[in-house]
Amino acid sequence: MTTTTPPLKRNLIVMGVSGSGKTTIGEALAAHFGTSFLEGDKLHPPANVAKMSAGTPLDDADRKPWLEAIAARLAESDAGPSGIVAACSSLKRSYRTILTSATRRRTTFIFLDGSLALLRERMNTRKGHFMPASLLDSQLATLERPGPDEDVLTINLDGDIEAQLAATIAAIERGG
Repeated sequence: MTTTTPPLKRNLIVMGVSGSGKTTIGEALAAHFGTSFLEGDKLHPPANVAKMSAGTPLDDADRKPWLEAIAARLAESDAGPSGIVAACSSLKRSYRTILTSATRRRTTFIFLDGSLALLRERMNTRKGHFMPASLLDSQLATLERPGPDEDVLTINLDGDIEAQLAATIAAIERGG
């Protein structure tokens, strides 16, 4: 007997600093729930990509149109039967508010939390991404860890990622 996963009734935003694995985890969640995946980095305006490629951190003014573009895509999912999975750093509470402001659908953040050593290793070994490892410190300085009043599930990247991913899926499926 085969079982099918019911439609994802909420949006999921995989969040964390650069190098935490947002795309990898986001794609895995989207595949599991049979829904679409939105790579937030693809919605950055060219000026943002150029700035980051040059090693210059983005500020709130740079990020706002990007966050609003992602929020608009999340809101578009309201018309469909299923939520979507998006990857977006979502570093500050105010960013997370922008991201959820346009959608009526419940939105849960999946916070990828790892040690500095692990994140540096990942940043230094990945290829083909516009974000240089030199910007990790600025991202960590900007990060406002989600509070207990936010709709968030945390994956500890220093542990067994497969087990953490399975636990996250189970929590989502039971409504947590």
